[in-house]
Amino acid sequence: MTHQELLAQLTHTTDELMHLLTPLSENQLNAVPFEGSWTPGQLGDHLYKSYGIAAILNGKTEATARPVEEKIGPIRELFLNVDVKMQSPEFIVPGTGPFDKTILLSGLNKRINGIKDFIHTGEDLTRTCLDFELPNAGKLTRTEWIQFMTVHTVRHVNQLKKIVAGV
Repeated sequence: MTHQELLAQLTHTTDELMHLLTPLSENQLNAVPFEGSWTPGQLGDHLYKSYGIAAILNGKTEATARPVEEKIGPIRELFLNVDVKMQSPEFIVPGTGPFDKTILLSGLNKRINGIKDFIHTGEDLTRTCLDFELPNAGKLTRTEWIQFMTVHTVRHVNQLKKIVAGV
């Protein structure tokens, strides 16, 4: 996948995320829509924390000795399967809130723009990142990390649509 294709997918998905969060009032952002659900603010906080992983794109890398997008198919299949319930790793579990809308949206925009800026640099996206491994998947290429962030966001955008309907 080219830099432009990755950027287009990420932009489309994160624009949809922001389109869903932006019109919410502070009360709606922090309202529990149904039992066992995160609030829209918690979902936003979770994604904000998860986008912090983008720092590994600038970290240590090595040449990739396998197909560059080999791992994204299984990751996409898992994360887009609504029947699979997942537990967030502790470091990206959202806070309990309440969340300040301005701070949350600003933080999300900053991290999203950081990922987009990295794609714009033209760095070699075929390299494998060494600073962090995705649980149950191992080391990913930069291309796979960017696609993972997009797929992870798609999963939560789909959840957010249901949550917003409940608040």
